[in-house]
Amino acid sequence: MVNAGAMSGSGNLMDFLDEPFPDVGTYEDFHTIDWLREKSRDTDRHRKITSKSKESIWEFIKSLLDAWSGWVVMLLIGLLAGTLAGVIDLAVDWMTDLKEGVCLSAFWYSHEQCCWTSNETTFEDRDKCPLWQKWSELLVNQSEGASAYILNYLMYILWALLFAFLAVSLVRVFAPYACGSGIPEIKTILSGFIIRGYLGKWTLLIKTVTLVLVVSSGLSLGKEGPLVHVACCCGNFFSSLFSKYSKNEGKRREVLSAAAAAGVSVAFGAPIGGVLFSLEEVSYYFPLKTLWRSFFAALVAAFTLRSINPFGNSRLVLFYVEYHTPWYMAELFPFILLGVFGGLWGTLFIRCNIAWCRRRKTTRLGKYPVLEVIVVTAITAIIAYPNPYTRQSTSELISELFNDCGALESSQLCDYINDPNMTRPVDDIPDRPAGVGVYTAMWQLALALIFKIVVTIFTFGMKIPSGLFIPSMAVGAIAGRMVGIGVEQLAYHHHDWIIFRNWCRPGADCVTPGLYAMVGAAACLGGVTRMTVSLVVIMFELTGGLEYIVPLMAAAVTSKWVADAFGKEGIYEAHIHLNGYPFLDVKDEFTHRTLATDVMRPRRGEPPLSVLTQDSMTVEDVEMLIKETDYNGFPVVVSRDSERLIGFAQRRELILAIKNARQRQEGIVSNSIMYFTEEPPELPANSPHPLKLRRILNLSPFTVTDHTPMETVVDIFRKLGLRQCLVTRSGRLLGIITKKDVLRHMAQMANQDPESIMFN
Repeated sequence: MVNAGAMSGSGNLMDFLDEPFPDVGTYEDFHTIDWLREKSRDTDRHRKITSKSKESIWEFIKSLLDAWSGWVVMLLIGLLAGTLAGVIDLAVDWMTDLKEGVCLSAFWYSHEQCCWTSNETTFEDRDKCPLWQKWSELLVNQSEGASAYILNYLMYILWALLFAFLAVSLVRVFAPYACGSGIPEIKTILSGFIIRGYLGKWTLLIKTVTLVLVVSSGLSLGKEGPLVHVACCCGNFFSSLFSKYSKNEGKRREVLSAAAAAGVSVAFGAPIGGVLFSLEEVSYYFPLKTLWRSFFAALVAAFTLRSINPFGNSRLVLFYVEYHTPWYMAELFPFILLGVFGGLWGTLFIRCNIAWCRRRKTTRLGKYPVLEVIVVTAITAIIAYPNPYTRQSTSELISELFNDCGALESSQLCDYINDPNMTRPVDDIPDRPAGVGVYTAMWQLALALIFKIVVTIFTFGMKIPSGLFIPSMAVGAIAGRMVGIGVEQLAYHHHDWIIFRNWCRPGADCVTPGLYAMVGAAACLGGVTRMTVSLVVIMFELTGGLEYIVPLMAAAVTSKWVADAFGKEGIYEAHIHLNGYPFLDVKDEFTHRTLATDVMRPRRGEPPLSVLTQDSMTVEDVEMLIKETDYNGFPVVVSRDSERLIGFAQRRELILAIKNARQRQEGIVSNSIMYFTEEPPELPANSPHPLKLRRILNLSPFTVTDHTPMETVVDIFRKLGLRQCLVTRSGRLLGIITKKDVLRHMAQMANQDPESIMFN
């Protein structure tokens, strides 16, 4: 916007816009912000504060408070996001165990907490204690037998259905925006789109509560993606407390970018990965100042979560592992194979899930979201209970798959045949032949893999909070653990083969199956989201496996290459396009040889462009033009004959200016002349007072010529975040190109439906 401090009224006319009036500079719902204008407004505000700070001590203190307000907001976001994440983790732990039993000493204790407090717990049976009773023991006093199993089975299903029903009902009644993962909408909002209520207080409250319910219900979804939405809701709330951010949509988005980093930080216990995730995956505008503040917010959030210690292991995450053997070059081949599997799984999931979500949107299925959630929950619970690897929570499953088999592990996956003559220390157990438990676990894992692949496709996108990180990691971890056990047994039984001879000697610990699970988890998550750098950093922060960064990188790059061969879109971009959000992805390339004249409106045969003249239209003319059209703004020209461009006026500000002028300025009537020049036009003596609106006029709208290549125009829209640009030739207005026009054209060039980008 032009610096209007030098503008002045003319004669006795009052330029009422010298005083601010309500809602000026705001945007309507489902509209795009003007990044250049927001940047200019913030520069003007900062210049004003700086000049005032020299006038008095009080103004100087106010300027310091303004400068530090950003760090205060980051501190508050980190504290609240970390606290909410800790509370969610503790609540999920308790409610997940509630499906199987209850603690007699304190019903709010989870299974693990209950047995910690028991004096009768032994180390060998640390998962069993008299204080914890399964539902069959509590209701019919039976712990074994068919009737006890059936009763526990039914209670498991009933609790799952209750949690899911409560979650979908709360979302449907109180906060419809609390459903889904939230990351596609966060990406769209950060690109400059307005979705009012999406980051509101009700959404924050309901999403926090329902996230606990849906994860506890046992559905194939995670809480990590929705935690980014929760953190951004915290960011939006604290932004509204400071006028610096509440009155500037561009500055607000800087805070939201940092909040997204804090969300990933508490979701995975990965502060550095959170900053990189915000930079690589969700943010549209990420200046250096935002990088520092994101780092600070992620640090505070991680520190807060660590203080709460929800997992009881003094770690930020449940998955922390310590492997005792290095990896070998020959293992890169299975790691790359896992990368290929991750890329193929990502492609399969995206295509099937988008097809199902599109069917949900276009058929009667979408009219019954509560019934859909109940049916999917019932099927999930019925199939999941008999298999111990699907009955437990997905986070616990991943933790078990990542774990190395030490002497103290009691998992089926660690049921190896031990050599009685072994005298090695407990942390250096050699490879051993697999026992019955390992083979049983292998076929149970194979069934769990098929179950997770199928059910996740139908679960993600339902009208409940649903994250995709953990289910994707579970698929990869299951596949990776199976491959790891296979390689381990192959090396044990054929250690004289040439590929094993140099690094797998009898009695040596040379293959770590848990490492394969970790690599597989990274590969599948990368295949679905197309993350690369941030994914690898999150994985090594998540597990503590810094020395295994090369296998993780190899798997992540392979999975991205394979998935990109079938389509460039990750799951979040696919859902953005499915929902029709006007999102211009910075990563997309535009290589078509078209010009601005091919895209601008009006096209040949269309009515001429709706414009305002600088000093010849009445208030009634402008009100009629606004009523008959739905454009976001109007170019202002000298006259309809010359069409020489003067500036651009926003629709919303025209409406507000006319409304306020009628209320506050005497003599403004329907036939008052509206002018955008410094001096009013010469009018007859008996004419009504003219209305000066130069203050709302953007005197420097972005313009291109009609022969500008569209490749350049698309680049300008991406990097400057434009809402629209005007097309001129020799200063004469020819047409206009909006962000939606660019998106329609790109869709058309990609042989897609051009109308699919409209918000729906």
